[in-house]
Amino acid sequence: MTDITPIRRALISVSDKTGLVELGQALAARGVELLSTGGSAGMLREAGLAVKDVADITGFPEMMDGRVKTLHPKVHGGLLALRENPEHVAAMEEHGIGPIDLLVVNLYPFEETVAKGADYDTCIENIDIGGPAMIRAAAKNHGDVAVVVDGTDYSALLDQMEANDGATTLAFRKSLAQTAYARTAAYDAAVSTWMAGAIGEETPRRRAVAGELKQTLRYGENSHQQAAFYTDGSGRPGVATARQLQGKELSYNNINDTDAAFELVSEFDPENGPACAIIKHANPCGVAVGATLVEAYQKAFDCDRTSAFGGIVALNQPLDGETAKKIVEIFTEVVIAPGASEEAKEIFSAKKNLRLLLTDGLPDPKVAITAYKQVAGGLLVQDKDVGYVGLDDLKVVTKKAPDAQELADLLFAWKVAKHVKSNAIVYVKGGATVGVGAGQMSRLDSANVAAAKAERMAAELGMSESPAKGSAVASDAFFPFADGLLEAAAAGGTCVIQPGGSMRDEEVIKAADEAGLAMVFTGMRHFRH
Repeated sequence: MTDITPIRRALISVSDKTGLVELGQALAARGVELLSTGGSAGMLREAGLAVKDVADITGFPEMMDGRVKTLHPKVHGGLLALRENPEHVAAMEEHGIGPIDLLVVNLYPFEETVAKGADYDTCIENIDIGGPAMIRAAAKNHGDVAVVVDGTDYSALLDQMEANDGATTLAFRKSLAQTAYARTAAYDAAVSTWMAGAIGEETPRRRAVAGELKQTLRYGENSHQQAAFYTDGSGRPGVATARQLQGKELSYNNINDTDAAFELVSEFDPENGPACAIIKHANPCGVAVGATLVEAYQKAFDCDRTSAFGGIVALNQPLDGETAKKIVEIFTEVVIAPGASEEAKEIFSAKKNLRLLLTDGLPDPKVAITAYKQVAGGLLVQDKDVGYVGLDDLKVVTKKAPDAQELADLLFAWKVAKHVKSNAIVYVKGGATVGVGAGQMSRLDSANVAAAKAERMAAELGMSESPAKGSAVASDAFFPFADGLLEAAAAGGTCVIQPGGSMRDEEVIKAADEAGLAMVFTGMRHFRH
């Protein structure tokens, strides 16, 4: 392979024409011969540039609605020929094939077409064939050919040519080739994933996963781990699509915790009122609804003031000035919200390290997306937990039925428990968590932890008794024994929501009746590992 390779002839065929004219002008100024197709050729000509149509080179017109235009030996031979191989050079001379030193191609907008909800036939027509074929050919022959698949690389290409008198280095071409193969892989992944869904194939034999680099991170969960952040192209509102208005660069743990916070707060429809979730280490330390956003924040903060320090705050409505004033009273890592008032932005601007992320929307908690977890030698793939339980889904199994306020708190607690690491026990009173027990190895331990946190809340707020007294209690999975349930009753819980389904359900129901509890079954669990 030759290190320095001059660019004398370029083939340009792009769907996204952003920056096309400027690139063509820069190449032409260096004496590069321009070949092109269709709309790309037309735009370059309108800019006054000399362009040869690929159809004139191949001797075949574009046909079949543009499906066939570059699939020809005079194109692929020009891309694939090894310039230092005498047999390749002889074949080029014999068949009138000119070398192509630069390929600039971006693909039909398949992902965008799918995102717009286009029908099956329209999506099929937006699957590019000639583009990926040319890209793969040029990338394979990166010893002689530079391939650019993203407009963000135009300036780097021109800088290379400026530095090397119209040529590119092998190292640069290798980098472009890697990017090119990643792009075609991501494109094929998008097509195969869409098609699996379109034909109802829930577990395709092969599954492709792709992402686009959003941010190189300083490190991962710990300083000795390398890490990076990629977007998946779904456009789901959240940390991956948010605009960061201020603050330090997000860390790996910031991103993970912010996602957990925003997905949790999205469970609460903003049309029904303000909600706030405060997260620490991917677990909620306080969640609440309120008449105002600042009230929701204060109630969430009061649940566990100690853990809230250095936490992540997620809001289901735009951040206002009054709430911003309360948030900045303590150290907070990240605030994520659908929007923010100018007053709130001004207040936050005094806290330079506080990250403010705006999403312009909430993720739909009822829309399933694919979730991945890596294990040694493989991937676990499942639908995101979008299980929903409403009043009509609840089955009262005790002699005592919950009243209206208890039902409201039970459903609130159930939404929160869905986002707490298992085993999960959540105490709720008046639309706010008052104790959260997360990630314990037994349900009894989680009930103990949640009760202890409620006692600490009472001490911090100067309350005369634990706020768990009179609370609604949620368990993310069934009680295998009555001990966890009785611990919740001892803490002051008056009603319980749980999936049911244990071999000892009757024993647990009997214990609830004897303790004077109301209990409902959901028939659905929310394990979260």
